[in-house]
Amino acid sequence: MSISFTSTASYGNDTIHCFVVGPISTNCYAYVSEGECLVIDPGFDGAALAEQLADQNITTIVATHGHGDHVGGVAELMRPSTAFLMNEKDVELAQSAHAAGHRPGESLPPHPTGTLSEGDIINVGTASFYVIETPGHTRGGVCLVGHGTAEGLCFTGDTLFAGSAGRTDLPGGNFDELMHSLKRLKAELAQDCMVLPGHGATTTMQIECATNRFYQ
Repeated sequence: MSISFTSTASYGNDTIHCFVVGPISTNCYAYVSEGECLVIDPGFDGAALAEQLADQNITTIVATHGHGDHVGGVAELMRPSTAFLMNEKDVELAQSAHAAGHRPGESLPPHPTGTLSEGDIINVGTASFYVIETPGHTRGGVCLVGHGTAEGLCFTGDTLFAGSAGRTDLPGGNFDELMHSLKRLKAELAQDCMVLPGHGATTTMQIECATNRFYQ
């Protein structure tokens, strides 16, 4: 398997790379600021991602949740000084070879070097990301809300997609919790906030509030 699509966009003085990987087209993001790189949801094809990011100083890897299509490439990207973070409620899920999204025979991710909770801050260069817990798709789902030079961005994992939202019929899924998380995003994010989801196209909260069936 190889990376099926890559894109690079400037965000002020920062850069956002998006790599679409694996059989269900997972979006893996690399946010680069002031010589530091935050990687979000490295799913499958870790070796290919490592090659693409070989010249980047990967300081932190974040998994928005524990499904294999979002953590399957972590091991190949880890370096001695790299932190791997996720919500503790999804650590066991990420370590399960039978969890959704894991491919048979594929290496499991390493155990996280730290965990993420509501209100934590992840710094990368002149950008920072505020962690909000958004269960529903899984018990430990999180979104990353940008501040500093990342103001106006939100990485939503599999909580919110363009025109849809994460499924809740897998172990750990809960429809009522997902709806609460979606309402929270609507209440707390600005209408012009750019939503970068775990699958599919980039969108904005304004578009989603007006058109997404989960908000109607």
